[in-house]
Amino acid sequence: MQAAIGLPGKINIVMPVAMKSHPTGKIIDSIFTAELEVFPRDEQLFNVRYVNPDQLNNSHKSIRNLIFVFTYDDRSADAGKIKSLIKPESLNSLMADTAAFVYTQSDVFARGQEIMYLFAADKPTLLRKIKLNAKKLTDHFNEKEKQRLKNGLLKSKANQALAESLTKKYGINIKIPFGYQLADQQQDFIWLRQINPADDKDVWIARKKFSGMQAFEQKNLISFRNSICRQYLFEDPEKPDTYLVTETSLSFKPVITRTVNFNNLYAVEMRGLWKTNIPSMGGPFLGYAMVDEATGYFYYIEGFTFSPAKSQREIMRELEVILSSFNFSQQKSAVEKSNPV
Repeated sequence: MQAAIGLPGKINIVMPVAMKSHPTGKIIDSIFTAELEVFPRDEQLFNVRYVNPDQLNNSHKSIRNLIFVFTYDDRSADAGKIKSLIKPESLNSLMADTAAFVYTQSDVFARGQEIMYLFAADKPTLLRKIKLNAKKLTDHFNEKEKQRLKNGLLKSKANQALAESLTKKYGINIKIPFGYQLADQQQDFIWLRQINPADDKDVWIARKKFSGMQAFEQKNLISFRNSICRQYLFEDPEKPDTYLVTETSLSFKPVITRTVNFNNLYAVEMRGLWKTNIPSMGGPFLGYAMVDEATGYFYYIEGFTFSPAKSQREIMRELEVILSSFNFSQQKSAVEKSNPV
């Protein structure tokens, strides 16, 4: 079986032509092309291409992410073409389950491919179910893209010695992909960096003694972030007086915080934009705050990029995958706390 084709974040959607202009088709489009949170420029969750069922060929079917949409009551040739892709016994089983509306498969037409079928008895029913489960649908493909990255990006052992040295000194574990180098290391700070002609990818880790749950509040996270950035993080080597600050002046691009389960730890995720104190550079960042209960340290880990001439979605997905590999050597179970944000 050949490998799936297509760029990361691309989805081919196959649905009857008549459905595209129906509210069902429009809601599917709006869900998968929604604007990403807190990016300098408008960027979509996914790049979507629509394929008419009668134009479906082997190339279209080999794309890495595929969505087929149909309803049981649709007797058109387009719907029939889509239904024919599902084994009759499987289709009958789906039709018998009135609660079902989504069905996923992997490696059907190509290796490394993910396929999703969206279906219901009729369009109004399908529309209602998709509205109720929109985030689950996009999360499914987002997780598949991250898993593909993990399978490739984090397999390399090129930086294993560096990772082991960080474990020994700080009691932390993190996968460091090929190409990332140690830019700075202090008693309570680590900066990993990959500089390319078209982009700059950065991961940094900072810690301080945990003083209470107020540390997780957004204003305090921003304050801690800014203090670390001012002390250690520069972006323009030709301007030594520059440093990173959190962008908080744009009401339409606010810093967003939410509580999350981070590798079985209570954590707060923070997304926003950064800029230099002398405005000339900027970009998106993603961070997580958590506590190492074994040592009593409060940790903030972050990925950010400077890549003004290109899409930043896949770079940020890469940084998210690297951050997701972080844990503590003596990690305890998740901390059960109320939401302080």
